Amino acid sequence: METGKIVVEKVRERSTVTRSFSKYPLKFIIPKKVGPSHIDAVWIYSLTYGGGIVSGDSISCDFTIGDGCTTVLTTQASTKVYKSLASKCSEQVFEARIGSEALLVVIPDPVTCFSTAKYSQKQVFRVEPHSSLLIVDWITSGRHESGEKWDFSLYKSTNNIFLEGGEPLFLDTILLEQGGITTIAERMQDYQVIAMVILLGPKLKHVQEHVKENVKKMMSEQLRVPSTNFVGYRRGHSSHCLSKPAFVASCSSFGPKGTGVVVRIAAMTTESVYRFLQHQLASMEPLLGVSPYC
Repeated sequence: METGKIVVEKVRERSTVTRSFSKYPLKFIIPKKVGPSHIDAVWIYSLTYGGGIVSGDSISCDFTIGDGCTTVLTTQASTKVYKSLASKCSEQVFEARIGSEALLVVIPDPVTCFSTAKYSQKQVFRVEPHSSLLIVDWITSGRHESGEKWDFSLYKSTNNIFLEGGEPLFLDTILLEQGGITTIAERMQDYQVIAMVILLGPKLKHVQEHVKENVKKMMSEQLRVPSTNFVGYRRGHSSHCLSKPAFVASCSSFGPKGTGVVVRIAAMTTESVYRFLQHQLASMEPLLGVSPYC
């Protein structure tokens, strides 16, 4: 059953929320204006009663972004997923249709799963040839102050993008599950955050180029082996030459003619990912009125 619905349409040449519906446990906050008055963008804050997602919660949300509209969906804090009771899995489904020349920006704070939590989320986006879309999807290892690091039972996140007629453009699922030979914490080693950033469409072309160039430069510098130490490295003193990077990112294109870009990140701190997102997405301020994650 649907727990939230948003429709954004042009009214007097301005992006306007023409329909907003939500019910427990979901709530939307829609400020009258974010950023300068001349910027045509609607900001929507999504939150849950109680400050998080409770075991067994099921949230289903539907967005329609009309032609030429700009919409930002964000949060006020990290999405907390509380402990699983009786092995119940919490789930969230988000579906969005983005019209021609429209822009949807999904920039939440990270998901933080408590010990034993089970959480599954699925996001489905349906785009037209000239739609633009930014998605940030990320998770932290848990409540460090409580000694929890990758201590949840299950985390599954699916992001699918479809073209007109249902043709798949981008299909991706991340699954972290306890069990097997090793725990999630053992597999993740020292990394405390994983993130994915998707950039698609003509309005984000300049951001794509900026991100691709910066990620390539960042990783080439970080992973370069100093030539002066190379002999030592070959002799088995690798610990003196190479250390595990605190921040790792990769960048690749997808779709016809590389219309989309996906960035994947593993980091040792949440703060480093926030800084990366602030820097890489800062050029979007003229489109949104406010720079993401600032």
